Amino acid sequence: MKYLIIAVKILMVCSLLVARRSALGSRATSHGPREKLPYVYTEWKHFTVNTGLPNDHVFAIKADGPKVWVGTENGLACIDKRTGKIKSWKEKDGLPWRVVSALDVNPKTGELWVGLFGGGLARFSGGRFDHWHQLNSGLVNDVVYGVAIENDNVWAATTAGASRYNTVTGEWTIYTEKNSPMEEIWNYGVSYDAGKVYLGIWGSGVLEFDVATETWKDYLDPDGEMEIDLYRDDGIVHVISTGTSYIDGILWVSTYFGMNRYDGRHWRGFYEHETGLPSDFGNAVKGRSANEAWFATDKGLGVLADFPSDTWVTYTMDPNTHRGKAVVSQNQKVLEAIDMPKSIPHNYALWVEIDGNDVWVGTSKGVGWGIGPGYYKGLKDRAVYKAKIVKIKAEN
Repeated sequence: MKYLIIAVKILMVCSLLVARRSALGSRATSHGPREKLPYVYTEWKHFTVNTGLPNDHVFAIKADGPKVWVGTENGLACIDKRTGKIKSWKEKDGLPWRVVSALDVNPKTGELWVGLFGGGLARFSGGRFDHWHQLNSGLVNDVVYGVAIENDNVWAATTAGASRYNTVTGEWTIYTEKNSPMEEIWNYGVSYDAGKVYLGIWGSGVLEFDVATETWKDYLDPDGEMEIDLYRDDGIVHVISTGTSYIDGILWVSTYFGMNRYDGRHWRGFYEHETGLPSDFGNAVKGRSANEAWFATDKGLGVLADFPSDTWVTYTMDPNTHRGKAVVSQNQKVLEAIDMPKSIPHNYALWVEIDGNDVWVGTSKGVGWGIGPGYYKGLKDRAVYKAKIVKIKAEN
């Protein structure tokens, strides 16, 4: 009898706990925090040959204050953000080569450095072009995919290695498989930040060059499988790397078979089938912070808006109507799908440039300028979208 009474009391206590827990759960569901959302760019402007670009196929963009430099398949352009006017330079205007594939601005001098696809390297300053190529300099190859300014040096990523030009001493240094850990020498991209130069290479993953010690470190897929990423998050997802971007202690990488985030200890791979990426085929990447990165792919623009919550914004253009669409997703769950009059000009995105609160996207059919008044990092309550969505619907 004694044990029966104890058992009954235990059951009563358990029942009370379950009831209280259920009540708390119900209260959390009905009055708990609503889903939070990232900033979505809903205001876009397009620049094409119809508005003054020398060509619609855009390979590179570099924002420099009120000026936005654009490298195209047939010339160099400069967009004035204040007026929207475009000035362009072709070979008849002194541009050494018609195809502009890379751009960077020297922050000390304001000089524009231009990578030429088949024409070498150029500097544009004071209205004049200076030209370096294989026959008059230490440039290892004339097909230049990427350009980056590192202190007094200019790096050029080419199809036959990388070249480093010291603008003060005039000295050239060439890096190939002979003096660096390049298993392949086809350099797709180069970037510089915080004392490190990062090269994205076809077949050699990412190479990191420490400027202070002039030593190399390589990042390869550890499983050694070219076809697949055998073990996830064990390293870079694939050795065909197309772009690198280092910011706030984080290295972002784009490849032809997925994307990466590396915090110095841990790798994280991103794939189309499990994220908001529109495609695994990455053409370029631009990190905005430790938790936000923009990936230019062959099927649209994938933005990891908040890494901790796995929240994405995918920007695409409907090829039939040319209208834009932004899809917000979190852990593969769609939170919002916003139809817009405009988004990116074309789904084949080749470049991304962050410009304060704004973004610039280079595509195979022109430049898209995403204007971001009120841009914020991370996530905010869903209420911030009400006015924005009402406005878009009114415009539609």
